Amino acid sequence: MVERLVRRRQAPLPVRDGLNPSRAQLPRDAQPMLAGDFLLHLILTQTHKSPDDDAAAVAARFHRNEVLDPKGRPYAAEDVLTPGADIWFYRTPGPEREVPYDIPILFEDANLLVADKPPFMATMPRGRHITETATVRLRRATGNQDLSPAHRLDRLTSGVLVFTQRPEVRGAYQELFARRQAHKVYEAIAAYSPAITPGTLWENRIEKTRSELQAVLIDGPANARTRVLNVERLPDGRYARYTLAPETGRTHQLRLHMCQAGVPILGDPLYPTPAHPEVEDFAQPMRLLARRLSFIDPFTGAERSFESGREHTPMTCE
Repeated sequence: MVERLVRRRQAPLPVRDGLNPSRAQLPRDAQPMLAGDFLLHLILTQTHKSPDDDAAAVAARFHRNEVLDPKGRPYAAEDVLTPGADIWFYRTPGPEREVPYDIPILFEDANLLVADKPPFMATMPRGRHITETATVRLRRATGNQDLSPAHRLDRLTSGVLVFTQRPEVRGAYQELFARRQAHKVYEAIAAYSPAITPGTLWENRIEKTRSELQAVLIDGPANARTRVLNVERLPDGRYARYTLAPETGRTHQLRLHMCQAGVPILGDPLYPTPAHPEVEDFAQPMRLLARRLSFIDPFTGAERSFESGREHTPMTCE
């Protein structure tokens, strides 16, 4: 059986301990099914599940009235779901390896919280990374269950990450990032190449298939542009700090552009050759840092500018 899992803003269950509730829909081509059997199927077929999440734990959810329809009415385990019916419930995260980095807060006001995201920490829960994410960590640390990222950084990328504090302002800030109205400057540590100079522009077409780990360059109209702002050769002569300004926001854009230029980012486990995820070493982060971020605030008209305070060198952890 294949179920469709989605998120929406107005959920009948609140965020709990930093975690959003989940929604699942009984497929429209399925046969009617008991709500208890459907939820048990969802729980037992999770790729990354808690070993304690069993039939008894599913029954307990129904006993606590934590399995709801979209209008907030509790289901009983014996209720029959018709095809297309939705249920809301809480997942129990599986065990995760703790990310051994702090996530400092750079700025906070009534609308925004700006964090200095460490490497190895996803922006939002996804796949096997649920509690060890910036969103959940910060919700738990601040007590604000309404915190929501206005944009995203790759899990392995460090640096400035903006969150909204209140649902009422979320859309305006997310739209600002979606329209590319925020100016971002990154730093990457990689081997020094005299062929790459300030003003270099990488422009081509990048496509990323969800089922594939790597993005690829293909023929066609350019949809990815990265400009090199500065190249600082480091004292040992082997490495350089490349200051990069992405003019578009394709998945893995900077990582792929650096690799195609012959200088893959130090510590990148995907480019040029994917490494097995189980050999991930927290002591060797990828040296890609979202150093600065600036934009015009949609509510005040003031210029906002934030800068990461993380160290960024070839041989030491950030």
